[in-house]
Amino acid sequence: MALTQAVVSHTALRSSHEAGAYLAKSILEKLDGATPDVLILFASPEYSYPELLAAINEHCQPRILVGCSSAGEFSGCATGNSSASVMAIRSEDILFNAVVATGLRNERGAVIRRILPVFTASEHMDFPYRCALILTDVLAGHADELIHEIAVQTGGTYQLFGGGAGDDEKFHETHVFHGTGAFSDAVVVLEMLSKKPIGLGVKHGWKPCGDALRVTEAEGNRLISLNATSTGDIFEKHAGQTGQTFNRADPLPFFLHNVLGIDTGDGLKLRVPLALNADGSISCAAEVPVGATVHIMVASVESACEAARQASKAAMEGLQGEQHAGSLVFDCAATRLRLGQQFGDELKAVADALGSENFAGCNTHGQIARSEGQFSGFHNCTAVVCAIPQ
Repeated sequence: MALTQAVVSHTALRSSHEAGAYLAKSILEKLDGATPDVLILFASPEYSYPELLAAINEHCQPRILVGCSSAGEFSGCATGNSSASVMAIRSEDILFNAVVATGLRNERGAVIRRILPVFTASEHMDFPYRCALILTDVLAGHADELIHEIAVQTGGTYQLFGGGAGDDEKFHETHVFHGTGAFSDAVVVLEMLSKKPIGLGVKHGWKPCGDALRVTEAEGNRLISLNATSTGDIFEKHAGQTGQTFNRADPLPFFLHNVLGIDTGDGLKLRVPLALNADGSISCAAEVPVGATVHIMVASVESACEAARQASKAAMEGLQGEQHAGSLVFDCAATRLRLGQQFGDELKAVADALGSENFAGCNTHGQIARSEGQFSGFHNCTAVVCAIPQ
């Protein structure tokens, strides 16, 4: 029998209590009645989270229950909106610890201090492989700084992965879960200490289109000018040069196919434009720093699928020959919107590379990946795959 079991499930039941009960019973059946060490939930904002979480806890009683609201959920190649997906893990080779902290918007330093005790690697030297799942409310801001500070405070010894909680692209209110509680303006961290390697892969399928641009003015996630020209005018000019339509009254369809790539020196970190403001500035899904060099980026269905395949392949290689128990997968809400029904093709590419449909995950408002040898931090439109060893 494998020392680590990872099982997944998915439901589109509309009743929050019935959905939670179904997921819990499904997990227990797949674990032959054993209680999971951890259960990770991704759930549409159409559910009542207190009811959903309470039902899962009542019928399954996982030792640790974490997760987040989402903008599309999947278990293997079964996918949908207005649904919920889970992964449950039971292991003799992986230790799990979890913490939640609120107040991220105004008290980032205090939040980081409250979550640091969850990192216990120094107490468990016989579990040398260190990983942490981070799920955060990106509407509270500071996602990049949060990931950077966690990496610094832990000496860069943890692989970090996860994403920003979603709300079906409403960008109104998102939640992270800990136990039976759902929290906004918060971050939840799940530490995973393993005796065997845990694989992490991150990849996007976007390529630069046109000349490099300099960010000349920005405030937070509002990008005001590029090359001292209104950002809206820059995008409109790009549309004309590439034979696309840029409708200022409804720019999102254009933005989904034309995102920004920030040159980090070891890759291009993506940012999705979300809205064109009256002053010609553009609001993005996360901060774009003044002085950065950026490119307008383009992609295709094929390149998105290939990126997911490459991220999955990298995660499998990270297992260093160990058998695959299951994977957690995150991709962007914008990718799901852009691909539509063809998002299923991306999930099939993941299954093909993993050699298994035993994975679960969701579409997030931004993805987290920080690992040695891979470009790092908080991303948009990027596939992130964490492979768990048996």
